Amino acid sequence: MKIVARLLALAPACLISAAPVLAQTMTDPAVVASGPAVQAQLRAMLAEMKPGQGFAWKPLVRDGANIAAIEIWKKPGKPAVHPDQAEYAIVLEGAGTLVSGGTMPDQEVRNPTLVEGSRIEGGTTRALAPGDVILVPAGVPHWFGITGERLVLLGIKLPKGR
Repeated sequence: MKIVARLLALAPACLISAAPVLAQTMTDPAVVASGPAVQAQLRAMLAEMKPGQGFAWKPLVRDGANIAAIEIWKKPGKPAVHPDQAEYAIVLEGAGTLVSGGTMPDQEVRNPTLVEGSRIEGGTTRALAPGDVILVPAGVPHWFGITGERLVLLGIKLPKGR
């Protein structure tokens, strides 16, 4: 591990940015996924999706419990609330809508981090396009709609209050 850290420290910046995914080292805990690595994972995920599959999720980089993952939405999911997690996302490709806020009257707890429902009442609808950045605070109902073939997000859950 020390040899890898030393080599990375000596490598020119242009070589580092071309690397697919750079792992953490003893001297640098950062993890980097290059643009080509992000695109390669996205293409692999699309190839692995079965006909009719509406959603795929796969970690891209992680630091313990902190994960940045690629999310591919081909069909809308259910409205959701994450009671103790904010949801941060960047639209990588595709288009869709975000409905957020309001209330979710028919809540069903799936697990401690996820509550789902069938609808959101009184939410705000926003169009989504590549480059858009989304931050849904913990406890706020939200739902992603799909416009076209798919909506691809780089998604991160952040513990409440961080």
